[in-house]
Amino acid sequence: MSNTTSDWLLQVDDPVPTPRTPTAVEYHRVCAGEKRRILRGILAIALVFVGLVAFAQVFLIGARLIDTELLGRTGFTPLQQAAGALSLAVLIPYCMLLQRLLYGVPFRSLHSVAGRFRYGVFGRSLLAFGPALLIVVAAGFLLAPAEQVPWTTVDLVTSFVIGMLLIPLAAAGEEYAFRGFMFRVIGGWTRTAGFGAVIGIIIPTVLFSLFHGSLDPYILTSYLVLFGSLAIVTWRTGGLETAVVLHIVYNVTALVLGTTLHVDIGGALDSRGEISGSIANLIPSAALALITAVVWWITRETGPARTLNR
Repeated sequence: MSNTTSDWLLQVDDPVPTPRTPTAVEYHRVCAGEKRRILRGILAIALVFVGLVAFAQVFLIGARLIDTELLGRTGFTPLQQAAGALSLAVLIPYCMLLQRLLYGVPFRSLHSVAGRFRYGVFGRSLLAFGPALLIVVAAGFLLAPAEQVPWTTVDLVTSFVIGMLLIPLAAAGEEYAFRGFMFRVIGGWTRTAGFGAVIGIIIPTVLFSLFHGSLDPYILTSYLVLFGSLAIVTWRTGGLETAVVLHIVYNVTALVLGTTLHVDIGGALDSRGEISGSIANLIPSAALALITAVVWWITRETGPARTLNR
């Protein structure tokens, strides 16, 4: 790897050979072939959304049965929160399997162009960007305080544990599905890498933002900036590690603060389409845009990381 400014982020993470993975291509072009395979790509995207919905239903049905039949509880509970997180976490092996079955690409290549999860990139990204994003997300709670509801001590402690253990896996699951597999599927539809990156970033960003169910301009814009930033960072760094860090910090901070302040998290999730946003929703968006600009500047000389060589 060349000795450039980007070394601070990607150093000691040189790619290793991965069988059946194309050489010298950017992250989003690994599933590209001589043919565009658009119909196969549409099938892949449909299967991602089918898995997203099906896993959620299966896990939530199980959680509700336990809540009602064994615990005698109704409404949104920590067990249902854990079920939702686990349903997203299983998207990681699910999308790896889809990639292998539909495109013949090895499971581990979905991590990064290095053919593995680059823990060094993950750690340095956490140190460089995590504290600033945490502070900015927390500031949003000061500017837009939410309505409080009663919480039991057991639920508070349980939600805290879920936030620390399962929400990171849920955030990673979304990254592997949308900034990983879907980015690769759509990014392989074009003849050139540049245009592939553009549509590979835009289409999943728009689809996943709309999938969250809110058309409020502030909230929808915050989703578009969040998911667009994560996609650009994935493209420039050649893997999902930095995007996973940002998504984890974003989600865990919001959840832990939500439980600390006794916010009605279940109600907020159920009524996302009815909530009115404010300018406070865009504060984290500004921070994410700045982080994305920093990553782009760092990789300006080398460009996006590639498989096997840069």
